[in-house]
Amino acid sequence: MDLYSSIFELIDMRSFSNLWYWIGLAVLWSTASHWAMGVPYDLVVRARRVGGQTEQDLLDIVRINSNRLLYIVDASGLVIMALCCFIFTGLATMGFYYGLEFAQAVFLLLGPLCFVALVNISAARRLKRQEPKLEVVSKVLTRCRVYTQIIGMISILITSLWGMYQNFSIGVLGW
Repeated sequence: MDLYSSIFELIDMRSFSNLWYWIGLAVLWSTASHWAMGVPYDLVVRARRVGGQTEQDLLDIVRINSNRLLYIVDASGLVIMALCCFIFTGLATMGFYYGLEFAQAVFLLLGPLCFVALVNISAARRLKRQEPKLEVVSKVLTRCRVYTQIIGMISILITSLWGMYQNFSIGVLGW
């Protein structure tokens, strides 16, 4: 056995045993929970604390993002849903039926983001029905962020349990 074979056996290039996968998972959920409905959460906190122009900026960006999101959903939501169902069915079939670990990893990364998208759409519809005041916008965006964090915690738990199962069933050194 040469040196390169030994190194590649030691450094496992599979998805769930790769450090970059777990870093990507952490960055994905950190970013998803920071941006509630396309609005950075620090802007919500700053608008509550400072008010004035920051409050107006928050109300403007929420109005723009909610109108944009609802327009996309109303114009092509059915096509987007059909495409997502096709992609996720293919990933789930390749991953869990045929045992392709990369498809499992991508499914476990992107699948829960569909639920986050539904939470964002629901928040946009709720904001569209109500009067745009700081208290209402802050409450809706905070709730959207909390739901996203709950989805993220459940997703990280399920992904880590499945990843540990995959790593234990294959073995540490591929035995």
